[in-house]
Formats: sequence, C-alpha cells, structure tokens
Amino acid sequence: MAGLAQSGSNPDVELLYDINGLAKDAPGWFDRGVEFVGEYGLLLALVLLVVWCWWTVRRRSGVSGEEAAGSVAALVWAPLAAGIAVLVNVPIRGFVERPRPFLQHEGLEVLVSGKTDFSFVSDHATIAMALGVGLFIAHRTFGLVGIGLALVEGFCRVYMGVHYPTDVVGGFALGTAVALLLSPVAMALLTPVTKAVERSPRAGWLVRRRSLGEEREAVIPGARRESSGESSGAEERDLAA
Repeated sequence: MAGLAQSGSNPDVELLYDINGLAKDAPGWFDRGVEFVGEYGLLLALVLLVVWCWWTVRRRSGVSGEEAAGSVAALVWAPLAAGIAVLVNVPIRGFVERPRPFLQHEGLEVLVSGKTDFSFVSDHATIAMALGVGLFIAHRTFGLVGIGLALVEGFCRVYMGVHYPTDVVGGFALGTAVALLLSPVAMALLTPVTKAVERSPRAGWLVRRRSLGEEREAVIPGARRESSGESSGAEERDLAA
C-alpha cells in the first residue's frame, strides 16, 4: 500500500491533493480552526455527545429499568469499543508500515507537525466511528449525529495533510467492525452489570432516574405505604362521621 501511495495517478493520492489543496486557498484562521477541530475538538464533541445521550436515556419518562439498563450498557460499550479498536490498530499499523503522506509527496499543506508514526489506519477516524456506531446501538438519533461527526473527522484528517483518504476509510471500517461485531458479547456482559447498578440505592441514578415516589421510598422506607394507610384511615373516619 505504501508503494501504491507513491504513484501520482493513484486516485487515493489525487483525492488527497484535492482535499488538502483546499487548505492552501483557505484563510489562516480557518486552517487553525480545522486543525483544532480535527485533532481534538470532534473527539471531545463525541465524548460530550455520549454524556448527553446518557443523561437523556436516564431521564426519559416511561423507560423501564430493563430498557434503561440496556441503553446505558450500550453507552458504556461505545468508549470501550473505541479503545479496543485502537489496540487492534497497533498490529495493523506495524504490518502495513505506510508512511505519512507528507513524507511521500511534496506540496502538501500540513497543518499538524510532529507526526512520525505510520499512517494506515487513522486512529482518529477509528475512535470517532467506533463512538458513533456505539452511540447508534444505544440511541438512533444520537448515533446518527455521532456518525456524522465521525465523517467530518475523517475529512479533517485528510484536509490537514496527515492521512490518505484510504487511511480514513480503513479507520471507519475498523471502528464499525469492532463496535458491531463485538456488541453482542459486550451487551451480554455489560447489561447484567448495569442492571445490578440500577438496583443499588446509591448508584442506581447512574442507570435510571427514579420517580418522585421511588425516591421518597428509598429515603424513607415504607413512607408511601404509610401515607396511603393514613389516607384510607382518614377516609373511614370521614364516612363514620
């Protein structure tokens, strides 16, 4: 693959020059913005999106404990899938040994310096897509937003001149494969854990927001039963009167 990248007629290289060429014509402030977004901003946005999805699933009315536990388990799986995908990428990078594009081609506008590791596959694209697909497993709407952010992340990596388009596509494929193929095993292991956490009087709020009645009963055991007994006794006294 590294040999193919040296060919100027390669569509991968041509697309690299087309996308990275936009950086030469863009204002400096825009390039600095893409640099920050592509290096840190979008990954941070995906992490915040996971937190937002957890808050929404936890507070959503009408969600049973079992459904909430499954959704939270899927959200826990999203960052775990991203971490596993990055670990899987370590031997892939060592096997392919594809140099960064700016080491093979002249005239690229490189927005981030100091990249000395191999190029295939992109860690940023892998992490972003694993988080996006993991979010999709938990919540369709949040997942679509996450996948959209992952696609923007991939574009930014090519725009910045630090990856070939196929590096990004490979990252998308790796992140998706890990998040989807291992999700049945992950959900089978994580869902019982989240159910146990949901039953905990102290940590249950991490999985499902209790209703007001449940919170009162948790603070004062039997309070709801006593209040209903008192009200029925008051009704009997009123009837007797």
